[in-house]
Amino acid sequence: MSESKNNGWFEPIPLDQYQKLVEKAIPQNIQTVPDDEVVGQPAIHVACGPNIRFLGCLEGSSNNYRASILLVTRKKSERTTEGKIPEIIYKIGRSSEPEIQDKETDCVVTGNFPGKLIYQEEDYLFYRYAVNLKLKSYEQKVEYAINSEFRSDYMFYLPAIEQSMNIMSYSCNGFSLGADISTFKGSLWLDVLKKHNKLHYHVMIGGGDQIYCDSIKFSSPEFRRWLKHIKKHSLWKMSSSVRASLDHYYLNHYVEWFGKGYMEISLGKTCQILFPKVMHQIPQVNMFDDHDIIDGFGSYSKFTMSQSMFKGVGSSAFKYYMLFQHHTFPKEDVSIEKSWILGTTPGPYIQKESRSVYARLGKEIAMIALDCRTERTKKQICTESTYNHVFSRLEREISSSKGEIKHLLVQLGVPICYPRMVWAEVIMESPILYPLKWIARKGWIFKGLVNEFDGSVELLDDLNDHWCARHHKAERNRFVSRLMKFGAEHGIRLTILSGDVHLCCFSRLYTCGKKVKQDHIPKTAAEDPRLIINVISSAIVNTPPPNGMATMLQKRSKLHTFDLSTKEDVIPLFKHKVQKPARGNELFFNSRNFSDLILVKNLTHDQQKYFKNFKQGDLIKAGPISELEVVTPPSDKCDCESTPETHNAYPLLPDSLLTSLHVEIDRENTSSETQQFQLLIPALNGKHKLEHVGDKHW
Repeated sequence: MSESKNNGWFEPIPLDQYQKLVEKAIPQNIQTVPDDEVVGQPAIHVACGPNIRFLGCLEGSSNNYRASILLVTRKKSERTTEGKIPEIIYKIGRSSEPEIQDKETDCVVTGNFPGKLIYQEEDYLFYRYAVNLKLKSYEQKVEYAINSEFRSDYMFYLPAIEQSMNIMSYSCNGFSLGADISTFKGSLWLDVLKKHNKLHYHVMIGGGDQIYCDSIKFSSPEFRRWLKHIKKHSLWKMSSSVRASLDHYYLNHYVEWFGKGYMEISLGKTCQILFPKVMHQIPQVNMFDDHDIIDGFGSYSKFTMSQSMFKGVGSSAFKYYMLFQHHTFPKEDVSIEKSWILGTTPGPYIQKESRSVYARLGKEIAMIALDCRTERTKKQICTESTYNHVFSRLEREISSSKGEIKHLLVQLGVPICYPRMVWAEVIMESPILYPLKWIARKGWIFKGLVNEFDGSVELLDDLNDHWCARHHKAERNRFVSRLMKFGAEHGIRLTILSGDVHLCCFSRLYTCGKKVKQDHIPKTAAEDPRLIINVISSAIVNTPPPNGMATMLQKRSKLHTFDLSTKEDVIPLFKHKVQKPARGNELFFNSRNFSDLILVKNLTHDQQKYFKNFKQGDLIKAGPISELEVVTPPSDKCDCESTPETHNAYPLLPDSLLTSLHVEIDRENTSSETQQFQLLIPALNGKHKLEHVGDKHW
């Protein structure tokens, strides 16, 4: 069914309303959980949602678009709806007014998203709606209504069939238990919506810690007693009462955070009121990390992780992670969703198959989100069979795209190119500290020195999480080598997205070394088959580390040798503070942030103004987008180690990914403004056969 567009179809996002919501939601004003929203006729009480999950597009040879919408209501709604499934209808049409009127495109088409009740627990009913649409030659806008009620935030955008998606990426969406949140009055979710208003984000990638569940340890008196046991822990069995308390916690914590943006921690309460509104209008692809379960899950000792109490935490967290973040109910047939790449065997502690995710993000971009938590142990991140399944799927997908895919994004929770901290691991695990840890465990002095899970030094689980930790370094090198060879052989540019560390930077691997032949030295990054950028962006909500930590990381950052043809380092990006004068740390910025990745050809006229004085192919130095600099490439081939300026500059091309870090200027300002730091990631020219990747001696 078609109808003419109404006058409000092209209305912008109501940013003034969102600004007022942020002003009302400063920490000092938060008293309790906001009420459910009452929506539609007949009216229903919405506890959480509608939240959109992106599943895939351009699958096979079709122009399809798949997503799902999750809606969680209260059972008391049944008194007014007589047990009927809430109805979601939609309108779809061109997202912007065409220059030339066309009868075929100057209208909206209406329809409905079929839904079904997939799960119910306590006072909640879970409904899932299937979104199956077709991409057109133009970008489309979808407005939807619940029981006939349309709202300004009930909408999302589809890319044109020849377009790649505009991508927003974030991590660490919540506060740690001990964070002092009193000064965090701004909300970067407001800035996300400001950017979305100018250039529509088609997908939002959650890189882990979409929710902070560390307060699970307060969920039941019995679980708390287990944590406080004088020994490392006893072998108490998971009782039905504890299991019920864990389920109750995760269920209601998700409803409060995903539904209202509300959470309570030790030092206060927060209400990220715009987070749910973003989920109403930007489809998401999520992968989980430790805080989606409990701090450090998977990286503690085998003795601790193997206990039934800890396994119970993992099992319960996984259930609600699948419900709220993957819209999948317990015991549902795992083969129904083709975007998943399933592990072959259950994880050792969560005891479910891992679920990595593959998705095509429009014509030229694809992504793989690697499940780095389900199979994790202190000495393993993923099994070899999982890596094989992932690369087998990538082989099929990239080959079937027939050269259309030029960029592959690899989502990993934790940075893979990051300063080494092995020295700190050795100190924290040294027998010399045993007496001090024993005293701290008793609670006599130094109470914050050790964690309450296995009595190790508090920071050790964070260090053990890292790919560069001594237990994971060999696995990390094998994985990076495999990625590098795969990208070179298929002529695609690999970019890694990471979070977790509560600051932002760009790190990388690139061609440079004594074994690089003169005729193999790439003149620009577009010709470099070894170039892999690691975009590290976190946290969008959590408090950043102190300046001393960022300074220590800069001092620990060195030019590493990955192999005899490949170097690894961090790009000097931050010339200035977000507010000048010049700052001392050019490598790491410890302020809240998020990132986006947008092809140059997708930029709006307003965004293109930054590049108006440059021509196609110019090498633009990475840095503040307001201070772009051109670097002149060497006229002849030369030793790659003698041209550091060229290494820090990347070509301005239509298929370059403008990758930006949006860094918060002032946490106490509710206008929530950011400064943009950019790097242009080029597609890879040609296919390459690399040898001796990962070899340091040959």
